[in-house]
Amino acid sequence: MDRAFYARPAIEVARDSLGKILVHGQTAGRIVETEAYLGVDDRAAHAWRGITDRTRIMFGPPGHAYVYFIYGMYECLNFVAEEEGKAGCVLIRALEPLAGIALMRRRRPSAKRIEDLASGPGKLTLAMGITRRQNGADLTRGALEVRREKEEASFKIEVTPRVGITHCADWPLRFFIAGNGFVSR
Repeated sequence: MDRAFYARPAIEVARDSLGKILVHGQTAGRIVETEAYLGVDDRAAHAWRGITDRTRIMFGPPGHAYVYFIYGMYECLNFVAEEEGKAGCVLIRALEPLAGIALMRRRRPSAKRIEDLASGPGKLTLAMGITRRQNGADLTRGALEVRREKEEASFKIEVTPRVGITHCADWPLRFFIAGNGFVSR
């Protein structure tokens, strides 16, 4: 995926990221669920209060990873979207594991079924070994990247309000592949 893919409105990037392949090291998974965060106009977004040391990456060039720590135990992966200077992010909420499944199982021994390995934002980063060390990583090249499948399948996209937030909680900015068993619950 080139930088132009990410240099668009976060809602478009969130929808269009579905079905793409996230690769990190020996692991890979199909993106099956995302949420869009709309920068300074969205009270649920980290960028809502403007540029800080934590949010600076979101105001920079698109196509980079924004990885943050939440609840004192999980890291979450976002794709920086929008044009440089305008914050926007896409939270990657769930993956369908495709490669490195044995390694994912070692990293997530509590997951009993393959559907549970990466069915949530904290679960997928654990399964794929993504940490804050990848914050700022260029998603267009390197060890953490997003790729198109050779033959992209068609699917129906469901849209609902985002999950687990209090501000702007009714905004329909959660996107997922309808009927996919790897979507978070």
